[in-house]
Amino acid sequence: MVNSIWLMIAQRLGLGLVTLFVISLLIFGAVELLPGDIAQEMLGQSATPETVAAFRRELGLDLPAHERYLNWLGGVVQGDFGNSLANGRPITDLIAGRLGNTLFLALYAAAIAVPLALVLGILAALYRNSWFDRAINVFTLSSISFPEFFVAYILIFYLAQSGLFPSIAKITPDATLGEKLYRTFLPALTLTLVVTAHMMRMTRAAIINLLASPYIEMARLKGMSPGRIIVKHALPNALAPIINVVALNLAYLITGVVVVEVVFVYPGLGQLMVDSVSKRDITVVQAASLIFACAYVLLNLTADVLSTLSNPRLVHKR
Repeated sequence: MVNSIWLMIAQRLGLGLVTLFVISLLIFGAVELLPGDIAQEMLGQSATPETVAAFRRELGLDLPAHERYLNWLGGVVQGDFGNSLANGRPITDLIAGRLGNTLFLALYAAAIAVPLALVLGILAALYRNSWFDRAINVFTLSSISFPEFFVAYILIFYLAQSGLFPSIAKITPDATLGEKLYRTFLPALTLTLVVTAHMMRMTRAAIINLLASPYIEMARLKGMSPGRIIVKHALPNALAPIINVVALNLAYLITGVVVVEVVFVYPGLGQLMVDSVSKRDITVVQAASLIFACAYVLLNLTADVLSTLSNPRLVHKR
């Protein structure tokens, strides 16, 4: 069993590395397709052709695309993303603090969304077809139907305009944990409303699907209460799909924060990437995009492994 699990992890890691290689090609190709001359854009229209040519040589932009890609990929493998074209600072230094802020926001939202979704899903399954079930489904489907920026502006209108929470999530290095939680509550709540529906509905569907199983019927015949049947018997056997959807939504929380960070001017990796696009700082854009891709692939790997471990039929294959 242990060997099969390690083999599966090795296979998923190999597939993940291939996926990241393809994604790196797509990222580099997409940046190459950006219109205009990057050197000309950075120097301005008043720059002479000689100055632009010298600047292109300095940045290595005069090299063929495949050479620049191989140089960039070789540096990434060694943990060196290069330097920012806008200010010359090492990209690792620029990203370090921003990535920490993005992870803090994602974990904050996950700490609210995951328990809330599990509780709502269990209650919706327990009181299936009741007014509570219908109300929860309407609310979650409504929240998931709106784009993130719309939900964010609605929260700003009702909660920030009233003075309860700040509309700009300003984070300083010396801020305490309580201050960070308060200032980032609105962006965390926005992400929570967006991802809770997926996890709640999957929890509800997985549990309801198991309620017709013979062992559930046997538990009912023994006189067990509906709540105990769901928590003790149905929920453990429904963990595989629930873990999978939770992990996928955690991946979204990390990779899908770009819009939310821009709306709330949150100093995270998504905001840095958007600012770098406007400045034509392609090296930072490439690094941020690749980090988002790595986070998504790793969380997908985690979802596969945990789903397999939580399902005895997948662990003990015949």
